[in-house]
Amino acid sequence: METCIIKSPLGFTKIVGDIEGIHSVVVLNSEEKITDIIPVELEDCVFQINEYFEGIRTQFDLKLNPEGTDFQKKVWKQLEQIPHGKTMSYLELSKQLGDVKAIRAVANANGKNPIWIIVPCHRVIGSDGSLTGYAGGLHRKQWLLEHESPYKQQSLF
Repeated sequence: METCIIKSPLGFTKIVGDIEGIHSVVVLNSEEKITDIIPVELEDCVFQINEYFEGIRTQFDLKLNPEGTDFQKKVWKQLEQIPHGKTMSYLELSKQLGDVKAIRAVANANGKNPIWIIVPCHRVIGSDGSLTGYAGGLHRKQWLLEHESPYKQQSLF
């Protein structure tokens, strides 16, 4: 397994993966030493994440290989279908997965998503439109949703 640390607008980001795919992408809550030489297996991931933060990339094209239960992987796969700039409620996500009663299990799987940004768990919100739970912190969730919004707040002056 290869690892690298990069700097993003939301903090230091740790990427782990190998030739089988990206295993995890997590934002860290501490300063870390930035990796000088990115392992070849992670270069494309770093490139695409940088493009995302530059506002160039709206979809990722990476081989993913997260560890999780079959149910978690099913939820994470469904998260990948939420378009850039759009949100979905936990209830809607549960309905899409075929079981409205599984909302808590779906929310739990969403919270255990190991591949930050690329599997866009930040696009899932409360049924009332509220920003609810986010492993990276609600301030990061809000930033990501604003970054992806087609409606940019403009200054009046």
